[in-house]
Amino acid sequence: MRNVPHENPSGTAAAADTAPNKDLEGHKLLMLVPWDPPAGYVEGLRKTFPGLEVAHANWDTWKEGALPGHLTDEDWANVTILLTGPKFPTREAAPKLRLVQLQSAGANYVLDNPLFKDTDVAFCTANGIHGPQIAEWIVCTYLAFQHNIPRFLDNMKEHKWERSWDDSDTQDAVKQRVGILGYGSIGRQVARVATAMGMVIYAYTNRPRPTPESRRDHSYVVPGLGDPEGTLPSRWFSGTEPHEVHEFLSAKLDLLVLAVPLTPQTRGLIGAPQLDALRAAGPGRTFLCNVGRGPVVDTAALIAALDAGHVRGAALDVTDPEPLPVDHPLWDAKNLIVTPHVSGNSNGYNQRLLAVLDINLHRLSEGKGFMNRVSKKRGY
Repeated sequence: MRNVPHENPSGTAAAADTAPNKDLEGHKLLMLVPWDPPAGYVEGLRKTFPGLEVAHANWDTWKEGALPGHLTDEDWANVTILLTGPKFPTREAAPKLRLVQLQSAGANYVLDNPLFKDTDVAFCTANGIHGPQIAEWIVCTYLAFQHNIPRFLDNMKEHKWERSWDDSDTQDAVKQRVGILGYGSIGRQVARVATAMGMVIYAYTNRPRPTPESRRDHSYVVPGLGDPEGTLPSRWFSGTEPHEVHEFLSAKLDLLVLAVPLTPQTRGLIGAPQLDALRAAGPGRTFLCNVGRGPVVDTAALIAALDAGHVRGAALDVTDPEPLPVDHPLWDAKNLIVTPHVSGNSNGYNQRLLAVLDINLHRLSEGKGFMNRVSKKRGY
């Protein structure tokens, strides 16, 4: 059915389908990334896995329209592990390929690729590496709005000193209610930061999480961060039916965080009926942050809700369409902050990505299931 949320469960390792190979003898890793590996990284891999061949091609698969032309058929023939973005070889070109480690947390761009659909090649996301920076973006935009920072920045450009003596014009975070739709790695880090500010956490997952074990996070977690044990939410909501989503949105949320992947089920998840549920729970109460994908939200319905004051405001790092055309009416919606899909940017990104790759190399060597493997059934 449509319009129901599915949080990313890909941290749960898939069942092992290989025999242990401690040295990764016979394996070849091709790192297809637009940066050079850190000093000593490749040497460290070769020391840990003496049988592993490592190759690197400095190539931006997000910007380039094809795979690098300088890689020959011979270069691809023995590749068994590929670190890449949204560009892939055919099965015929890379017949020995076993594992594709994606650079992104989202996997919607692989779902229709024959290498994913029609083979047993494991595709694994970088789920977990975005939590710190995206959580900072969410809290940053929310607090900026609450403390009227956009208005003061505009005043500064005009050299205008406009002091307010009215305490009622600023709502601090204490006891504010955060509803996190998609309690994955990003949502869990939001919960950690928000809890430190005195906020109350409500979590929504597609499957019930009634036990401590069911609430644990098995995806990659930056050490010391997130909510690995799932202890921070004061309430858990779950379900795959529209009325269950409605119940969550009716819980008088002050901040609604959308952190779900884009799937056929989540496309249009937040539309006019859902925004009306937020209005009914408290007109002008909820501030909405979308860091998932633009099509999760019905853009026209959001514009209408913002302009009518049905929601308090919104911060969008993703839009539909994207890039947002210069003449699109979303730019002029009331109480809106838009950034151009940059919330995941971080100078720690590559280091965390390699940490996920390292984990999966170790699991391959041990004959264990991979971390963050994309499910063909769920599509994430």
